[in-house]
This record gives sequence, C-alpha cells and structure tokens, in this order.
Amino acid sequence: MSFSQLMPLAPVMIVALTAVVVMILISIKRNHNLIATASVIGLNLAAAYILLTMFGGQFVPSNVMGMFMVDPFTLLYQLLILVASLACCTLSHAYIDSYQENREELYLLLLVSVSGAMLMVSSAHYASFFISLELMSIPVYGLLAYTYQRSRSLEAGIKYLVLSATASAMLLMGMAYIYAYTGSLAFYDSVQALFEAIQQPMVILGLGLIIFAVAFKLSLAPFHKWTPDVYAGAPAPLVTFLATAAKVATIGLFVRFMLTSGAILIDSIVTIITILAVLSIVIGNLLAVRQVNLKRVLAYSSIAHFGYLLIALVSMTYASLGSVTVYVITYVLTTIGAFGAVALMSSPYNNVDEAESLADYRGLFWRRPVLTATLTVMMLSLAGIPLTAGFIGKFLVVMAAVTTQHWFLAAMIVVGSGIGLYYYLRVMIVMYMTPPDVPRIDADKHWGQKVGGIMVLAAAALVLIIGIYPDPIIKLALEGEILSPLHFVLANHQ
Repeated sequence: MSFSQLMPLAPVMIVALTAVVVMILISIKRNHNLIATASVIGLNLAAAYILLTMFGGQFVPSNVMGMFMVDPFTLLYQLLILVASLACCTLSHAYIDSYQENREELYLLLLVSVSGAMLMVSSAHYASFFISLELMSIPVYGLLAYTYQRSRSLEAGIKYLVLSATASAMLLMGMAYIYAYTGSLAFYDSVQALFEAIQQPMVILGLGLIIFAVAFKLSLAPFHKWTPDVYAGAPAPLVTFLATAAKVATIGLFVRFMLTSGAILIDSIVTIITILAVLSIVIGNLLAVRQVNLKRVLAYSSIAHFGYLLIALVSMTYASLGSVTVYVITYVLTTIGAFGAVALMSSPYNNVDEAESLADYRGLFWRRPVLTATLTVMMLSLAGIPLTAGFIGKFLVVMAAVTTQHWFLAAMIVVGSGIGLYYYLRVMIVMYMTPPDVPRIDADKHWGQKVGGIMVLAAAALVLIIGIYPDPIIKLALEGEILSPLHFVLANHQ
C-alpha cells in the first residue's frame, strides 16, 4: 500500500485525524468550546476536500485495496454525512453547554462514528461493509445514553445496543452463507457467482438476512420496534445524528450493495424489499397518527419515509437512482430542521426538560414566531407539500414507480402521504393555538443568534430553495450516478 493509493480516502483520514487531535486536547485540558471548535474545523476541512474533488476538475473513480470504491456516488453521500454531522455538532454545543458532567467526549464519539459512516458509503466488500458499520454504530450507543442521569436516555442507549447487536449477528450469518456459495467477499467480483448459486436456498437466506439487518438499522417495519423509544429517550441533537448521518450511511451502503452485487436483479429479493417498503409505509403512518409526542411522531414518520425510498430502489431505472439520492438529500435537510427545533427547545436535564410533548408547542407562534415558521416549513416538507424540498423528493419517487409501471407502489406512496398529512397538520395547528399562561418549557430568547439556531434557519431556507428551484440538486444527483460504476450492472441487465 502506498500513500497515493490511500488518497481517495483523504476525507475519512481528515475526520479520523481530528478525532485523534480531540482526544489529545481532552487529555491536556478540558475546554468545551475548544473541543467543539476543533471538531467543527475537522469536519469542515473534510467537506471542503470533497467539494474540491467534486467540482475542482477531472475526477477519476478509484478502487482502494479492493475494499472501498470512491466515485461521485461516494463523494455525494460522504458530503451529506458531513453536513448532517456539522449540524449535530452545532446543536449539541448549545444543548450540552449547561451539562455538569464531562461534555467533551461527546465530540470524540461523534467523530469516530462519522469516520465509520463515511467508510460505509464507499464499501465495496463484505469485510469493509461489516467493519465500517460497527465503527459507525458502536459510538452511537454511547451518544444516545450520553445524558445518563435521565433514565430514558440510558434506556435508549441500551435498547439500541441490544437490537443493533442482533442485527450485526444476522448480517454476519448472511455474509457467511453467501461466501460459502460464491467464494468471494467483494461485491463486484461475486455477481456472476451469485447468479450461478441463486438456486440454492441458503444464498437467498443469506441475502435475506443481510436485508433484514439493514432493515433494523433503517428501522423498516417490521424491524422498527426500537425506533420510537430510542428517538423519544435520547438527547435531541444526538437523535438528529442517528436519524440523518447514520441512516444516510446505511442507505448509501445498501444501494451500492444491491446494485453492484446484482442482488436487485433477483426476483425473490425484489419481493422481500417490496413487502418491507409497503409494511413500512402502512405501519409507520398509521402508528404516527396516534402519537402526542413530537419525537415519536418524527420516529414513525421516518419509518414511512424509508419505505418510500425503497420503492425508488425497487423501481430500478437510471432515473430512480437519482431519485433515491434526491430523496435522501431532502430527508436529511428536513430532519435536521425538525429535530433542530426540538433541540433548541430542550435541555439535557431531568425527564421533563426535553420539549417532546405536543402540549409543549401549544401557542409557540405567539412566543417564538420565527421558530414556529421554521418548524412549519419542516412539517410541510415531510408531508410533501409543493414548494418544499419534500415534495420534489416524493414526486421523483412516484415518477420512478410510474415509469416502471409499479402502479400499486405508486398508489401506496399517495395513500401514505395522505395519512401523513393528518399528523403533520396536527403538529402545525397546535403551534398556532391559544398559548398557555405559563409555558412549561421555551426556546432561548436569542435562539436565532446562536450557531444552532442559524443552522436550523439555514436548513429551512434550503428546504424552500430546493422546493422552488430543484434543478441543481437533481442534476448533481444524476451526475453522481452516471459516472458511478454502479451503472455497469444496470447497463448489462438492460
């Protein structure tokens, strides 16, 4: 291995190096502001490097050690992970500033998890698939339980630990079955062997186990039981990380795996994914209708959103790959804004201090009109209302389903969105009702002047800009796909 061969993974190395620097700084002197600044600088440097690579001239996709594939698809998803992580860092800073215990390790865990997430989206080998997934997941257990004085935060960490370990065991078992019949651990090399061995029940079982393990991580029904409890219990800024960066890494890895290993061309696997998608849309939306806790509403709605995403993956055309990416971008921006608003209203203390009940948002418009407007934009975007980014994402997914004549799946998206409209509108109506005399909890008076507040406002602005003028994002998503080796499999198939 020479250094020049490792250079395509430079953004990951920058983040890993930042984690080492943060560790050294913590050991020298604990200073919350210094550690937070160092973390944000490291993440920004990695993001700047990716932007230079994407737009700074001729970029050649490269295979690193046969384990990682760095192409436009990888760069786009790595950039999304970095944007989500920067948002979580800025939200965490204000949230955890008044915390009495050690605050600095939070950034260390976050950076280690980000480097794992960035490796996930470039993985092209079962070994790197598993190791990078674990590198991303293990720090998240600590992040979710970080405010351990709150019993629900500790419960969230333990629940995620137990279920994540179960998913990892399923994943390894699935990989073992596939390796036994194909003799290869690389996605690209095992395409032919996979098709030859596909008559074996064990190979289908192996692929099924891998899909179920990924379904756990993406909280797809019926593997979704942990999601509402973990989302409700964990600290708001760190749920933002789990809901954005961790999910982006998982879906990026899953899309690459399905397309480059050729698994998406196997009818029985497509059937499994279709069933997961339909179940996620139905269960996610119906359970969200009954919730009175905003974090639980967002948890159930995320289950439904990843159901929509799977439909775009099943409707396999050139355009649908772009629509998956556009949907992921719109989902990330909207989720950052929605959870960001919750984080700005919350504090790390006690069980009562997280602003999660809908009653806490009653009459918010009369106290914090700009924050209410921001949260309203996010709810409209999640519901897929025109002139928001969420509408563009849903429109492209419906278009992919209609293009491939999956009429039932297109109808499921429309029905799911209709049910979703009810509970998103309910959140919005509560904010404009008559306010209580003394609010139980409220955002800081000058929330919009703090870094976290500015970041939430920027997310809201982007959601509106993409909704009104989506061309650049769609173009970026399609370019990221066409240059990518993911298309070799598609081209051969068609």
